[in-house]
Amino acid sequence: MSNLVIVESPAKAKTIQKYLGKDFDVIASMGHIRDLPKSKFGVDIENHFEPKYVDMKGKEDVIKQLKSHAAKCDKIYLATDPDREGEAISWHIAQMLHLDMQDNNRVAFNEITKSGVQAGMANPHRIDINLVNAQQARRVLDRIVGYQLSPFLWRKVRRGLSAGRVQSVAVRLVVDRENEIRAFQPQEYWTIDAKLSAATSRKVFSAKLAAVDGKKVDKTEISSKEQADAIVARLQEAPFVVKSVKKRVTKKHPSAPFITSTLQQEASYRLSFQSKRTMKVAQELYEGVEIQGMGAVGLITYMRTDSLRISDEAKKAAADYILSAYGESYLPPTPRVYKTKKNAQDAHEAIRPSMPELTPEQVKSSLTTDQYKLYRLIWERFIASQMADALMDTVSVDIDADNCLFKASGSTMKFDGFTVLYEETRDNKGDKDKSENKNLPELHEGDALKLRALDGNQHFTQPPTRYSEASLIKAMEEYGIGRPSTYAPTITTITARNYVEREGKQLKPTVLGEVVTQLMKELFKNIVDVKFTAKMESDLDDVERGEKNWVQSLEQFYGDFSQTLKTAEEKMEGKRVKIPDEETDEVCEVCGKKMVIKIGRFGRFLACSGFPECTNTRKIVQEMPGCCPLCGGKMVLKKSKRGRSFYGCSNFPECNFMTWNIPVAEQCPQCGSTLFQKGGKSGKLICEKPGCGFEKNLTGGGQA
Repeated sequence: MSNLVIVESPAKAKTIQKYLGKDFDVIASMGHIRDLPKSKFGVDIENHFEPKYVDMKGKEDVIKQLKSHAAKCDKIYLATDPDREGEAISWHIAQMLHLDMQDNNRVAFNEITKSGVQAGMANPHRIDINLVNAQQARRVLDRIVGYQLSPFLWRKVRRGLSAGRVQSVAVRLVVDRENEIRAFQPQEYWTIDAKLSAATSRKVFSAKLAAVDGKKVDKTEISSKEQADAIVARLQEAPFVVKSVKKRVTKKHPSAPFITSTLQQEASYRLSFQSKRTMKVAQELYEGVEIQGMGAVGLITYMRTDSLRISDEAKKAAADYILSAYGESYLPPTPRVYKTKKNAQDAHEAIRPSMPELTPEQVKSSLTTDQYKLYRLIWERFIASQMADALMDTVSVDIDADNCLFKASGSTMKFDGFTVLYEETRDNKGDKDKSENKNLPELHEGDALKLRALDGNQHFTQPPTRYSEASLIKAMEEYGIGRPSTYAPTITTITARNYVEREGKQLKPTVLGEVVTQLMKELFKNIVDVKFTAKMESDLDDVERGEKNWVQSLEQFYGDFSQTLKTAEEKMEGKRVKIPDEETDEVCEVCGKKMVIKIGRFGRFLACSGFPECTNTRKIVQEMPGCCPLCGGKMVLKKSKRGRSFYGCSNFPECNFMTWNIPVAEQCPQCGSTLFQKGGKSGKLICEKPGCGFEKNLTGGGQA
């Protein structure tokens, strides 16, 4: 008897073939084989939103191969990815091959290991039509919005624009944040900070003013230098006395293992990976990598998930590793269980190493640099999530001075616990609390303290920061916009369509993005409404659970949408929205007039403000700190054909220097050339001038 297993990718097929042996033939569909047509609407709204699927262009040979293999096999198994999209791909393949939809021919692999593949093959089931319908509803919804709203934008703003059910809301979040920043009015406030020492110690520690005459001091309480000076003057001769000392042991818990959103966020903070890059590498690790001495191995579980569940088998494997590597004291009393969010689909386990005993160092030689970095991140996070708490000895001290209360605190590590392996990156910014001390001297109630210094420090409240890719993903998850599989494609889309641009790690709306968002807010309020979009996602989840009919969900949406579109057409009849040019300080080398930034089909470019009399244009070049180590020319940011950022010399093609490493505003102490940052926040600074070889580790956790 011959058996055929159909998966999506050749890498996945190769890994699974190894585990199933010669009685099985494993081939790849290369992703989707059928979809809505690109050149037509492809949805029959009058006939219950029936989608008109067609074979995808370029897939003729794949389809022919699938049919040929299927004709020779007695049993066919559909083993596409275990999510809505994977279920839909299996459904399309089953229809194309005329398979019995009631047959138990669908298998799912949460991890592509021997045990994972065997478990999946041992439990075949029917294609889950609820999952398929949820995916169909999403696809049809996106087609309706894209194919009926986008032409409206072409007519009223500019050809080539697009609108999307999720992308439009993501752009709105970025635009709204920019408007908050513009509207922000900084407020002045002052803090009073004391430097003190105990009578029996020369060690100086910090304390912060917390209350005056029984009234709590917050950011609005001391709003001027005069107020601060008055308090400082009042306390200059006052005795500082310890009012109370509280000592306790506090616990620090490890972070949960990764889900899709937290993996993308942490990979951004720690590795400087964009979400698209993170998911590409994670897919490779899931599908299988050739490991020396082991063959093709799937190193992680399925990477599109919102669940924090962990199998008992994985918990035991983690405990065994922790026990052997660190000892019994690093194991918690009972295995940890993390609670999944209420609205999660909870279809798969959290992202974890498929074989926890396989350390990153054991497989490093078989992985690419990106694969190693991401596998190490996932492995360390998972192992740490199953380790004991870190224990901190903390001391909180209240200090009285002329009825003014100062507070000081300090902490020392009592037991490092999980932090011996991993601590989550925090994107902290702003003023450091000056009352925080690593160690406080031994203090007791009633101790007299010596005042070493007393300062009033001026501060201003800070505006909200722009979204980074990581924080936008976090916001989308919190608001319920999109699902794990959509975060990375959404951000890729809004940047590719020039609605949002990157400024370092920050996401900034373009003029185009702001114009389109304002128009959408005025005419299509629901499409860019966060709560409405989240409700649509919730409805799709109901369809997946079989609690709601997918056609009825579309009918509820389309009735309001079609009327809104009709009203918008009437309001905008004969009107067109102009996209304002962005002014610059650049001067046209042809006529001497100022250059402006325009947005065309291929993105932003510089054009002469004297158009149409002067038609001069040129590319926008983003200059970077430092100089080329070969010729001394300026360093500029460039893009590869695949869209990846790199850095090159502005004198190209005369000078062909390029690097993936980031030029920084620091010179090499050996040769004076520009230094480059390699390896993200935990990397190092290197000199790329031939023959120098200088390098130093980054100790500040960021760019120099």
